Amino acid sequence: MTLPIPKEVLYGKFQEMGIEDISRTTIRQCSMVGSALEEVSGVPYSHLEFGVPGIPACPIGIEAQKKALDAGIPSIYPSVQGIPELKRNASRFIKAFIDIDIDPKGIVPTVGSMQGSMTSILECSQLQPGKDTILYICPGFSAHGRQPDIMGIKNLTFDIYEYRAQKLRDKLESYFKQGNIAAILYSNPNNPAWICLTEEELQIIGELATQYDVIVLEDMAYLCMDFRKDLSVPFQPPFQSTVARYTDNYVIMLSGSKIFSYAGERIAVVCISDKLYNREYPEMKKKWGIAKFGDNFILNYLYVNTSGASHSAQYALSAMFEASVDGRYNFVKELRNYGLRAHRSREIFDANGFRLVYDKDMEQTISDGFFYTVTYKDLNNRELLENLLRCGVIAIPLNTTGSGQSGIRVCVSRLLTDWDFRQLDSHLKQFVKLVG
Repeated sequence: MTLPIPKEVLYGKFQEMGIEDISRTTIRQCSMVGSALEEVSGVPYSHLEFGVPGIPACPIGIEAQKKALDAGIPSIYPSVQGIPELKRNASRFIKAFIDIDIDPKGIVPTVGSMQGSMTSILECSQLQPGKDTILYICPGFSAHGRQPDIMGIKNLTFDIYEYRAQKLRDKLESYFKQGNIAAILYSNPNNPAWICLTEEELQIIGELATQYDVIVLEDMAYLCMDFRKDLSVPFQPPFQSTVARYTDNYVIMLSGSKIFSYAGERIAVVCISDKLYNREYPEMKKKWGIAKFGDNFILNYLYVNTSGASHSAQYALSAMFEASVDGRYNFVKELRNYGLRAHRSREIFDANGFRLVYDKDMEQTISDGFFYTVTYKDLNNRELLENLLRCGVIAIPLNTTGSGQSGIRVCVSRLLTDWDFRQLDSHLKQFVKLVG
């Protein structure tokens, strides 16, 4: 079967999979539909949907994990606090690339940042009576938004599209002053838009978090991937931007998945500020007999969840942190491949009449990186995605990320060869011919 796929074939697959509206599906459902159409047509699709690493895993981590496995680590339960080497090396890594001091005690391994965010959301929602709602700056990682829903925790979202710079202050304060916001969560750089919050905006978030006693959950899955500046030299500016310069009410999530392409081992660290770690909450003392935020995070909320992250993977992450700090491994240099892929694919989208949705960080054009967002003329999310699927392109619609804009998220990790880019161009040309 040639492209474009007939409408009746597309809708037939929707019916088989119980999908009423493709623009309201999960990432994996979108991928399943695309893969089914790929099989039916016999034409390889352009896979832009999954945020999977497109660079080989860091060999330093692999060797360290092999060594740990050979030493018999699999038979030993890991300490839920994390192995000492990982905690120390993560603390040094944070100082080297973010220029923030965090006591190793407050650095805790989790099963990916997903577990880190879920555990943090749960604890934050129970710290103080009345503070029971999580606020999301969107667009954002769709799974983050589902976590509180699964746990029955109240949550609110807003699209940052119209609220940059000082407008962000008024928008956040409109929520914070109600007194029910326990925590705020965002990614920086942003998934899916790749916007980067400015220092002014981070200062606004930090100051308001302190004023209204809100905990900031800052996801740094794409650490040092704002390629408009060189963030690759340890202990030398410029450093990764962070809200931690402007408040003590923060938890940073650092994952091995993207920065070291170590996604398969599901290993990350949650980094709790010294002040927040040691802060005592009467409600926690009453519920669990432990007052400190950090002790509760580890001994109650995290322990009953998984009782610790993979023992051998902790040694891998520790070694990668150490090598990066010591200058033996330049992880940023490896990641620049994503910027090159983004630049080339953005040119292809532009040549076919698409435009960026989230296109600026104030006056500066967004960086080329792991993700970006595009739209086409006045098509809504459903129309855009259905027609792209018919023409050989799999992506996710922006409404699933909490965005109020029409468009799709483009992930460049699976655009690996010249053929992939030519194929993308061919598919988009068919799309343009189809929709006009």
